[in-house]
Amino acid sequence: MKIAYCLPVLLALAACSTAPVDHGAAPEAPSDTGDIALQPLRVPALSALPETPARALAGKYQAVNWSALPGWQADTLDHVWKGFINNCKGLMRPVSGSLAMPARANPRAWQPVCQAAASAGLDANSRDTAAIRQFLQQQLQPWRLLTSDGQVAQNTVTGYYEPLLKASRSRSGQYQWPLFAAPDDLLTIDLGGLYPELAGKRVRGKQVGKRIVPYDTREQIVANPDRQPPVIVYAEDPVEGFFLQIQGSGRALLPDGSAVRLAYADHNGRPYASVGQWLAKQGEMPLAQTSMQNIKAWAQRNPQRVQEMMNVNTAMVFFKEERIVDPELGPKGAYGIPLIGERSVAIDPTFVPLGTPVFLATTHPGSGQPLQRLVFAQDTGAAIKGAARTDFFWGTGDQAGALAGRMKQKGEMWLLWPRNAGAPSAR
Repeated sequence: MKIAYCLPVLLALAACSTAPVDHGAAPEAPSDTGDIALQPLRVPALSALPETPARALAGKYQAVNWSALPGWQADTLDHVWKGFINNCKGLMRPVSGSLAMPARANPRAWQPVCQAAASAGLDANSRDTAAIRQFLQQQLQPWRLLTSDGQVAQNTVTGYYEPLLKASRSRSGQYQWPLFAAPDDLLTIDLGGLYPELAGKRVRGKQVGKRIVPYDTREQIVANPDRQPPVIVYAEDPVEGFFLQIQGSGRALLPDGSAVRLAYADHNGRPYASVGQWLAKQGEMPLAQTSMQNIKAWAQRNPQRVQEMMNVNTAMVFFKEERIVDPELGPKGAYGIPLIGERSVAIDPTFVPLGTPVFLATTHPGSGQPLQRLVFAQDTGAAIKGAARTDFFWGTGDQAGALAGRMKQKGEMWLLWPRNAGAPSAR
């Protein structure tokens, strides 16, 4: 799950809220026990999927031919079938009906397509481009995304990634920077349960006597060992640990060569504040140069001020440990489905329901080279708002991070919807 911010603007953003109100939603939990990526695709009978009330979508949709998708025939469709099968696992889950959850694609519309996919005779890891393309063209109808007033939707495409950092289970040597599990006394209050007009908004805090007060800031948590949550690992580099928190999840490479995923569990509800702006105001570097690399270099030159810098951002993310079951799969997005590098995106679900395959047409970071491919709408973010606004998941590690950090392109999209189900719809 993305926390709130796309990478190119992380370093320059000021706090975008003065109160610890969460406007996002927790990932949807799979209906099966265990990791959903390891579960077989089970497609229930259509009669087992109740007809639930439709959710309003803010966009308009125009049916087009496959030939209208720029670069469609050039897409190699690598990892698409694995993504499609996993996506169907999410589509076939029961709809919660909660308006606090982001809108998701109508399961009844997708049941015949997912049944056909389960019976297609293709292995989940299939890279049979011709067979996959034929299946998609037979089963799906492209719909061009339009704005609410009927104009072609064009918007910003940014990027994000899963950090990979070195860490240890124990605090020793260079491993000094803790990454915490969620504290037991952290309370989350769903405001929509009290006031329907606030559906989807939550506040976090702790109980002091008979009052609920804001939860501890980053500085308070770090400075008070008696109040600290359990530590999962200690990071080698403080800035990499800090950016892992901003991204919301990542992988930790342990000294024995094994790796674990640190998945988003919760956060303290405090507003985000930019360390880049703080460094610029301190006269340490121009705002335009506050990249992660330059911040790391500053931290190495100023080790005694590293904690001071990080405390500027009062927000703190807490993690849970997950086993890495497939190196090709990233963390779970807001849809509860593992993301796939260069095949998953975060979208605004008021225009694109979660679980919808999308054809995205944009360009590579910092260039005019086309980036045109099928992706899956499997994540959300508080900064990802508007028709065709997209955050492109680049994958894991430094190379993915470098691409994500440079990406701020223009793009447009087409929703790929079951051929016989009419226009895209949400539940």
